Amino acid sequence: MRRITLPVLLLMALLLGACGFTAPRSDEGFADLDSLGMFDTDRTLALSIGPTVLRFAASHVDNDPEAEALLRGLDGVRVRVYEITGDPVRVGEKLERMSTRLQAQGWEPIMLVRDEHEQAHMLMKTRGEQIMGMVVMVSDSSEEVVLVNIMGDLRPEMFGEAMVALSVDTPEVEVASAN
Repeated sequence: MRRITLPVLLLMALLLGACGFTAPRSDEGFADLDSLGMFDTDRTLALSIGPTVLRFAASHVDNDPEAEALLRGLDGVRVRVYEITGDPVRVGEKLERMSTRLQAQGWEPIMLVRDEHEQAHMLMKTRGEQIMGMVVMVSDSSEEVVLVNIMGDLRPEMFGEAMVALSVDTPEVEVASAN
């Protein structure tokens, strides 16, 4: 019997575990985010983080149980950033179609903001009361588009703590009176 060397074992472990390094396509919270078009955009960032990396990060969070719980509950995070190099109107239309297609696949629209040159979509995929995934798509004027897909056990109470930890300002909301 041939002796298996350490480098071969390491290579096999890496190949077998590689699916844990990137966000899993088989996850219920995975959103198939189309390309925004090679003639109108230039992708400047494509990031896919899977459960292995997220668990590793969670094990290295010191003195922050909320952040650790958030990271342990995630199955994957995908981020794509595009620079708009062509027609921003056409890119905006592609975002609208992408949102419509995701809704047809069971994603629920949570937020939609349209301004003169900006739009933001937030959709969630649920199973019963559980949030399985979230998609945020933002087009900032005619310069950039950011697409984010978060997969896993998402609990709203976790996001409040994360927003405070990241020092994210929350917008003031005016409530119209019923008078």
